[in-house]
Amino acid sequence: MTAWVARGRRHDLTGWRAALGCWVRLAVLILGMYLLWRLVRAMPSLMWLLSGVWVIAAWRAGCNATAAVEEDEGAESAAPDAEAVRTLLLTLMGDGSGVHLRTVLAHLQEHGQWEGRTMADLRARLDRLGIPFDRNVKVAGVPTWGVRKRDLEAPSPAAAPGSSPDVSTAA
Repeated sequence: MTAWVARGRRHDLTGWRAALGCWVRLAVLILGMYLLWRLVRAMPSLMWLLSGVWVIAAWRAGCNATAAVEEDEGAESAAPDAEAVRTLLLTLMGDGSGVHLRTVLAHLQEHGQWEGRTMADLRARLDRLGIPFDRNVKVAGVPTWGVRKRDLEAPSPAAAPGSSPDVSTAA
């Protein structure tokens, strides 16, 4: 219902006129809930039917969520590795000290990738790849979520030297 109400917003208008569709859809939902309440008050046995419908809707929503998670897992296997993402981030930074994640997301969406994804999805992806990001990255005087160049140029944890295969002589 929330997504349906949000789709009522018009992006070609500004101000209160842009949100008028949301308010109309919200009014339709409230009216529908009021009529449903009146109907249930008149026929209490209707709750048994509504409970069954609710269970079926919840089961379907769970199935759809599981399918979406499986699709995301399949998409991640074809996703670029951490070094490719680091290269992209460094390219977007140019000579700057960092880049905001909203700039990265906008760049990806301009090139036909990550359509319908959000900043939270991008942060989760960077976290899975082990790329450090922070809430207070300042670019052009504006602090928000972003990646700093100094964090990207540091050696990655995967490149850290491991233990030596030689036997220690310390005793």
